[in-house]
Amino acid sequence: MTIEKMLTQQVLEAVKACYGVELTEKDVQLQETRKEFAGDLTVVVFPFTRYSRKSPEETAKELGEYLKQNIEEVETYNVIKGFLNVVISAAYWIEVLNEVAREEKYGYAKEPSGKTYMIEYSSPNTNKPLHLGHIRNNFLGWSVSEIQKANGHHVIMVNLVNDRGIHICKSMIAWEKFANGATPESTGTKGDHFVGDYYVRFDKEYKAQTKELMEKGMTEEEAKKQAPILLEAQEMLRKWEAGDEKTVALWRKMNDWVLKGFEETYKMMGITFDKVYFESETYKKGRDLVLKGLADGVLYRKDTGSVWADLTGDGLDHKLLLRDDGTSVYMTQDIGTAYDRFNEFNMDQEIYVVGNEQNYHFQVLSLVCKKLGFDWADKIKHLSYGMVELPEGKMKSREGTVVDADDLIAEMIHTARTTSEELGKLDGYSEEEAEDVYRKVALGALKYFILKVDPKKTMMFNPKESIDFNGNTGPFIQYTYTRIRSVLRKAEEAGIQIVPGDIHTGLTEKEQNLIRFIAKLPAVVKEAGDNYSPALLGNYAYDLAKEFNQFYHDYSILKEENEQVRNLRLLLAQQCSVAIRSAMGMLGIEMPERM
Repeated sequence: MTIEKMLTQQVLEAVKACYGVELTEKDVQLQETRKEFAGDLTVVVFPFTRYSRKSPEETAKELGEYLKQNIEEVETYNVIKGFLNVVISAAYWIEVLNEVAREEKYGYAKEPSGKTYMIEYSSPNTNKPLHLGHIRNNFLGWSVSEIQKANGHHVIMVNLVNDRGIHICKSMIAWEKFANGATPESTGTKGDHFVGDYYVRFDKEYKAQTKELMEKGMTEEEAKKQAPILLEAQEMLRKWEAGDEKTVALWRKMNDWVLKGFEETYKMMGITFDKVYFESETYKKGRDLVLKGLADGVLYRKDTGSVWADLTGDGLDHKLLLRDDGTSVYMTQDIGTAYDRFNEFNMDQEIYVVGNEQNYHFQVLSLVCKKLGFDWADKIKHLSYGMVELPEGKMKSREGTVVDADDLIAEMIHTARTTSEELGKLDGYSEEEAEDVYRKVALGALKYFILKVDPKKTMMFNPKESIDFNGNTGPFIQYTYTRIRSVLRKAEEAGIQIVPGDIHTGLTEKEQNLIRFIAKLPAVVKEAGDNYSPALLGNYAYDLAKEFNQFYHDYSILKEENEQVRNLRLLLAQQCSVAIRSAMGMLGIEMPERM
């Protein structure tokens, strides 16, 4: 039971005893006591004055006195302008610490919730490598999945690979025209980067052709539609959907190059999936459902042949579902994919981790699915997140001005290696052991910098800031963890055993603050789950690390002469490391033993 829940029940008991009124938990308002006043939690007593028929100050004193006399956990109290500040006894906090130490997986739900969540993230296109924007998506999706697991939910982590469509055909046409048979193997290039280069090459040629047509008298709009290379890509898409063998063979070959490259990047990032879906396998189901909706009169067809949904009654516009030539759009395949997933898994919620530029898309997806008669349409949730920007501006895949995920991770590992070598902290480690630490620090820096920001906010990414060993960074938290582990190793080497429940001593203010911080973890995990926000856990880990460092600066641990106090501080340090490791683990961040 949390301190908040415990005190809430005690306040209800006090109100009943003093004023003969039975209230519920929602009638009790608690706040953390402000730092300038003595106390752990503050009770807002103004709502109780209607029952006491006394001033807020008198009411607070009566309730405070009852708590002090009748509740053993309450040591004392004070009243500030009608607010009741309650001081909880040291014995209670020590027992909290002991209980935490006995838990096998502290911060995790003790029982399964019985709910199933499917979380889709990553969703790359097979015409380019993963970039910085995908990094936020992957880290956010993986972390939200782990947080929901920690809250007791069954989670299915899935990826939908966008492996069909006009953008894929653009890379294919460019490769046919300009590659001269080159392959990733013949050029020594990672497969996704190789194919991405031809996507950029297409755009370069497309712009040149558009300019040439405009010089011949076409308007810009006409030129963009009539550029020969675009028309070729559109024809290739029609051939692909018609099952043309040569087109499908080229598509499969180039997709295989990209998917092999993706696997390497995912492995480096520590990203996994329970199931991978491919748009090429789901879009037909979507098309069938759209045609059924058309036959049922739910959708309508224009004279040109395209199929649409009328959403004006829902405050939106008309949404295209099939083009004039019968080919599918993103919405079509999303309908088919959602249909297959809910039939297979019957989830309580399907969560799409996709950038905020797609807010409209997912609003429409839910509405169209509802129009088609699917009762699961309301279970669709879009976890919308802000874009990642660089100091020099936005990234553009077509122009090749992106920060590739592979390049960024390599740069981060190089920086971690350089920093660590300068500090000389890994002397005595083998090269393999040192490289493992560099990787953990680099990815810890990257993941923490991305995830500490509220998902809804657009963020500016600065690699140099992220890997700083001071301030609100992953390496700072990892370093604090390694500091604690070093103390615990020395205690073990000295034969000192830490036994929960065998500690009876007073507490300093900093010791009590640390226990309070540790005790907050389950509530933070729940809040992070309810809000789909890893940032709450990231900030918790940072605040706890900062609090421990202040404690470590002010108090001796191993050199403390009083055995009870020493053992208390060792148990505190141990549980700080457990809480930090749990919180950071839910962000996908590994904790090195040395740095």
